[in-house]
Amino acid sequence: MSKIVYTKPKLSDIPQMQKVVADAVEQGIILQRSDDEIATNIRSYTVAKKDDKIVGFVALHIHTQKLAEIRSLVVKEGFRGEGIGKKLVHHAIEEGKKLGVKEILTLTYSREFFEKMGFSEIRKEDIPEHKIWADCIKCKHFPICNEISLIKKI
Repeated sequence: MSKIVYTKPKLSDIPQMQKVVADAVEQGIILQRSDDEIATNIRSYTVAKKDDKIVGFVALHIHTQKLAEIRSLVVKEGFRGEGIGKKLVHHAIEEGKKLGVKEILTLTYSREFFEKMGFSEIRKEDIPEHKIWADCIKCKHFPICNEISLIKKI
């Protein structure tokens, strides 16, 4: 049985990343990102690979010197429940610590998953304004949003 490897993606991984996230984008769980947008932010991603195939990924987006956000967390169907998502979040948190970030935010439908990792719910009104206008306005659910905002001090 081959091992899951966690690494930074290459630009050539973008088509595979888009395939992994396609269902979640279609369901409105994750915001759609263009190939160019992913390329521009490629350094913010960590991918989980098995047999050189991407089975999941996450992005750590820096908002300010103090605040980062976990975005686009997805694990491919058939690989869920194996701890891959948890390890991806752990990698993002560790990266945030190395960069000197003090808090990590996430907007999610998976409250319990993040609470188990030490995140606490905050009011959406406490989310930085530039986050709302830069990303949330692109969402097909905006302005009626059922996502939960959570934050973790690191």
